[in-house]
Amino acid sequence: MAVIDFTQLPRRNKMYAGANGNKICVMYEGLPYMLKFPPAAKRNKDMSYSNSCFSEYIGCQIYESIGIPVQKTILGTYNVKGKEKIVVACGDFTEPGVTLQDFASLKNQMIDSERNGYGTELSDILLTFEEQTALDPVALTERFWDMFITDAFIGNWDRHNGNWGFLYDTRTDAMTLAPVYDCGSSLYPQADDAIMESVLAKPAELNYRVYEIPTSAIMVNGKKLRYFDFISSLQNEGCNQALKRITPRINMERIRQIIDETPLISDLQRRFYLTMLAERKRLILDFSLSALEKREHS
Repeated sequence: MAVIDFTQLPRRNKMYAGANGNKICVMYEGLPYMLKFPPAAKRNKDMSYSNSCFSEYIGCQIYESIGIPVQKTILGTYNVKGKEKIVVACGDFTEPGVTLQDFASLKNQMIDSERNGYGTELSDILLTFEEQTALDPVALTERFWDMFITDAFIGNWDRHNGNWGFLYDTRTDAMTLAPVYDCGSSLYPQADDAIMESVLAKPAELNYRVYEIPTSAIMVNGKKLRYFDFISSLQNEGCNQALKRITPRINMERIRQIIDETPLISDLQRRFYLTMLAERKRLILDFSLSALEKREHS
């Protein structure tokens, strides 16, 4: 895949919020893109910058391969004061008269509730789905659980209420589900070469990164969920149905092709990503789906 140099592209004055790295708006092939720069690796002092641009690109490509609407992503480079940085361009799916609104904003509309818009307690989120009137509650619930299962697969620890949401048409007052965006916290973005080599060599290190970390941003009783514990418990029917919808749509050969064709990553990164994805699918999703099918057949 050709690597695009975004340095000389026309810039727009549009600004983007969010804490995960610097962002600018550029025009590429006549369309606006949000250009995301790699943030500092705050949790790993041995890394200058995290691998979140690769995580964003591969995570979104995986979402697309599963058939869930997602932002378009392109890997490239950008020259900053003589230093070349690896960046990811994310297609801007808004347009004049159509704005992006996050789930936290919808949650804040529950005026007879004391729930905080950015609070991620699962019971509050599910109750908001039922009480809101802007969207079809069934479609909203399904999107939430489809993302939960896919994020479990790619190891996304930061799907909070501010990074998924809706497109609001100011002309018609209509709301629709936005494409999935912001997958930069998936695929262990702060794993350096030493960590990757250790995980590939030591089963205990690999299992720790399947069963223990990352956790979900969603909470139950104030505690972040472990993906394996929650999904394999089969306690939530919405989650169970998403498990049955999403798992058969994960094509590991297609995902292998995505990673093989991803530019700018090392052979070690390729082996690490493929191994972790295969193991997360096998140990979390396949295991839980098998248990669910056995329970339904019994």
